[in-house]
Amino acid sequence: MKIFITGGSGLLGQYLNLELSKQHDILTQYQTNVGNCKDFHSVKLSITDQTKLTEIFTSFNPDVVIHTAAVSNPEKADKLSTNVVYNINVNATKHLAELCAKNNSKLIYLSTDLVYAGYRGSMLKEDAKLIPLSLYAETKLMGEIKILETFNNYIILREALLIGLGLNHTRNNFHLMYDNLRNGKEVILFTDQYRTPLALHDSARIIGELIEKNISGEILNFAGSERLSRYELGEMVCELSGFNKDLLVKKTMEEAGLTYKVADVSLNTEKLNSCGVYPKNIRDSIQEILSKRF
Repeated sequence: MKIFITGGSGLLGQYLNLELSKQHDILTQYQTNVGNCKDFHSVKLSITDQTKLTEIFTSFNPDVVIHTAAVSNPEKADKLSTNVVYNINVNATKHLAELCAKNNSKLIYLSTDLVYAGYRGSMLKEDAKLIPLSLYAETKLMGEIKILETFNNYIILREALLIGLGLNHTRNNFHLMYDNLRNGKEVILFTDQYRTPLALHDSARIIGELIEKNISGEILNFAGSERLSRYELGEMVCELSGFNKDLLVKKTMEEAGLTYKVADVSLNTEKLNSCGVYPKNIRDSIQEILSKRF
């Protein structure tokens, strides 16, 4: 298939480039940092440039669009104006959905687990209450709504905490934790925030499987199957890598001064499993990350 990947130089995008190029004809988009896009058929443009995006659909005519480009976390969003974040996370998503509808392309949209209310229990299903606390999460949810209002040929993936080692210029909290532990530095980890982590390389594999299936009009929790606190995740990394657990510093979100205190957005993945897609268990995923066996 012909697959257009937005945010191709991002954290997940670079793993998608590697995975999907094995069997498909990909065109991967970047704006500032090229990452591994230079190794693939790629295009440099702003995701908000409607004219150039329209030209992409005319020239490349994708069967599938995987939309990962975004102001990608609460901290980044809070440093920008509301209008900028809205334009990237909402307006650009709406325009992509309209282009997909016009060109009969399937849209796979990466949303976030942070759209859920983080105080309504654990292992949340897709119909759980939605209360995004941050501008980031609010605009990602608004992106979902724009897609739902536009057409039905979509898969919305509410992405959990992604773990793994960032490629090239990209870094995430897992990578920073790993580097600090490897260098004998202390790491502050929350004991009272629970997620269902999913490895970057496994995320790319699962998206590759979803592309092959006849699925549309679905919102799916996109997560691992195990509920862990940030601290428990750190303990597992130390156990599997031989790092010193004494470097792990327990703190609550309040003690750490976290702006958005989301206690529990662990996700139920039964609906994803019903599509015939199964994430690897967290222990195997971490072992693969540490040994780079993927």
